[in-house]
Amino acid sequence: MAADPRKAEQDSSTASEPRPLEEEVRALRQELTFLREHRMFQLYQSVPRILLYRFASGMAAGLGTVIGATVLLSLIVWSLSQIEFIPIIGEWAVRIAGEISTLTQGSE
Repeated sequence: MAADPRKAEQDSSTASEPRPLEEEVRALRQELTFLREHRMFQLYQSVPRILLYRFASGMAAGLGTVIGATVLLSLIVWSLSQIEFIPIIGEWAVRIAGEISTLTQGSE
């Protein structure tokens, strides 16, 4: 029996060209390498880095909450102090504004 020339040609072509599975594995390895180099994965490989990152994000969230609440509360108190013509709310707002001004003058 003589060797089939088509089969020999197929064998030589598959030896020189990568098969689709090998290409997929190579592409998968490249993607995994890219993901390992990503900042998030580098951050989560170290416990002290995770703790520092979480601490910093918590401090930023807390500071933002305090500043936002301060601004909002001061706007509410200021707007209430402007409403002096409503009997109940006006007196209450004037008392709050008076206490705030007393406290700010006492701290200076």
